[in-house]
Amino acid sequence: MVFGKLIGGILGFSAAGIVGAIIGIIAGHIFDKGFGQALGFDFSAERERLQQLFFETSFSLMGYLAKADGRISEEEIAQAEAIIARVGLIDEHRERAIDYFKQGATAEFQFEPAIAKFVSGGGRGHRLPVLLLEFLLSMALADGVIHPAEQEVLNRVASALGINARQFQQLLSMLMAQHSFGQQGQYRDSGQARPSVDALAQAYLALGVERGASDKEVKRAYRKLMSEHHPDKLIARGVPDDMLKIATETAQEIQAAYELIRKARKS
Repeated sequence: MVFGKLIGGILGFSAAGIVGAIIGIIAGHIFDKGFGQALGFDFSAERERLQQLFFETSFSLMGYLAKADGRISEEEIAQAEAIIARVGLIDEHRERAIDYFKQGATAEFQFEPAIAKFVSGGGRGHRLPVLLLEFLLSMALADGVIHPAEQEVLNRVASALGINARQFQQLLSMLMAQHSFGQQGQYRDSGQARPSVDALAQAYLALGVERGASDKEVKRAYRKLMSEHHPDKLIARGVPDDMLKIATETAQEIQAAYELIRKARKS
């Protein structure tokens, strides 16, 4: 349902430039929504279906990831339970998450059909594959390091999701850098007049920009990442409400990285 927004934006731009385009897109969105409802399309039900698909795929792949080295240790089980607790799932969802995790950890589980189901069910939508991979990377980083066997599994999952090796490595570098800002707030207030070189390098990696980027480029990258992790957008794309905590933590890490760069550039 994008035709109304597309036509409205084009007509609005032709009539009154950027302002007209914005007004046209808003009017087109209202049209698209009304047209969809007139055709009997249930947006709420579709969002719930996507959320269920994301939930099932995430936790089954989490179980698959946990057995990457061929077995699941007591430490990995405890780690999985800690992640589920960290997400803050309600009791009913927690039980379902554990069930999906166990399914993914069985010898019979194959990740290709699970991802095929995810993609064909609507998971190829804008940024959903990246969000799924971000969630899995966050889980793999729970112990502070991604082990070679885990990275191999994540490489294959990324490829099956249509994310090429270059995109995966860039995403991995960004998330590992962002994760470093969540470790006991180590870069947020070190008491130093100027951040260390290593901390700054991690900050630029976390935003996905070069050290030589202009202030405008840094701010643009920061705003893009914050927008992509906004709760309303994530829910609309299919991320379940009670899985937003991971995205919120990531947003806080992005904020910390940006503030560190700003501090360094002012001093």
